[in-house]
Amino acid sequence: MIGRRTLIAGAAFACAAPAVAKRRAELWKFDSLKRIGGLTPRVIGAPQLIDSPLGKAMLFDGVRDQLLIPRHPLAGTPRFTFEALFRPDGGAFEQRWFHLESGDGSAATAKDGQRMLFEIRTEGSEWWLDTFLLGPGYRAPLIDAAKRWPVGRWHHVAQSYDGRVYRAFVNGVEQARAELAFVPQAPGVASVGMRMNAVSPFKGAVRAAAFTRGEALAPERYVLKIPR
Repeated sequence: MIGRRTLIAGAAFACAAPAVAKRRAELWKFDSLKRIGGLTPRVIGAPQLIDSPLGKAMLFDGVRDQLLIPRHPLAGTPRFTFEALFRPDGGAFEQRWFHLESGDGSAATAKDGQRMLFEIRTEGSEWWLDTFLLGPGYRAPLIDAAKRWPVGRWHHVAQSYDGRVYRAFVNGVEQARAELAFVPQAPGVASVGMRMNAVSPFKGAVRAAAFTRGEALAPERYVLKIPR
């Protein structure tokens, strides 16, 4: 959850751009419908820009709102850290809200594709994280339904791979891990707000994402501020 220190730091995290560059990270801020991470998104539905304690964010309605972005920012890297700041607002049980896919997205339902996902499961006033990696020789979901968090608040989520172990985190707390023979993924595209093939829509808001290539960052070194 977001505490006072994180709210202050998050609102000013544009000032952290030099540190982001040194860490070989790519930063996407969801504060515009025209440009995200220097790229032009395809807007589906009517996602809205909102004010949040962290700055401008993108609100998704959990029905039809989706952004398609022409880049897989972690393609080609053998180690990585994928972070996001988001606020889940309840809604459907299964929500696939951040999807990186190799290729042009047309094979997003294939069982032998290459993808990375942030998903959540919700029940009442709680949610829990589900991350997923799929690629040549590996298929790795990380989920623990016993580790639950409140909806309606801002959270930091991360997934990383260090060359041996794939891990998932919420607010700097490890949720699950698995040993994995990861193979770098091919260039592709991204979908935010639902899965690439327009299923499992997300109800809530997204403030930012950060993609660090070549390194699995420890929580204290995350590009986006860890909620306190």
